[in-house]
Amino acid sequence: MSGSEWGPLVLDVLAGVGALLIGIGVVVAALALAKTLARLRVTLDGVDRQLENIGTPVTNTLTHVDEVTKSLEETAGTLSRTADLAKSAVVPTIINIGAMLGGVTAGLRRLVTGKERRAGE
Repeated sequence: MSGSEWGPLVLDVLAGVGALLIGIGVVVAALALAKTLARLRVTLDGVDRQLENIGTPVTNTLTHVDEVTKSLEETAGTLSRTADLAKSAVVPTIINIGAMLGGVTAGLRRLVTGKERRAGE
């Protein structure tokens, strides 16, 4: 074999060795990833067990909070309607009392002075 024939052969051998090393590196990386994912699976299983333990109390608490909120909304609505009813009952009464006092005052003035009230007095 001559020197010009060794060059491509060495290049082919080196390329093959390089591809083999890359393949080994990919296998090592895949094995490390598999170990990491296995630990992650164990961790997530533990988290799932913990969440199962607190899931029911949290659901019960949220249901209770929802019921309290609905009760408060109903109470606020009832208070609002009560305030509206009280206002609609009290305002006309106050207006009537004011008109009645104005009439009584005018009547007393007429009785005391003996004349009617005129504009500007």
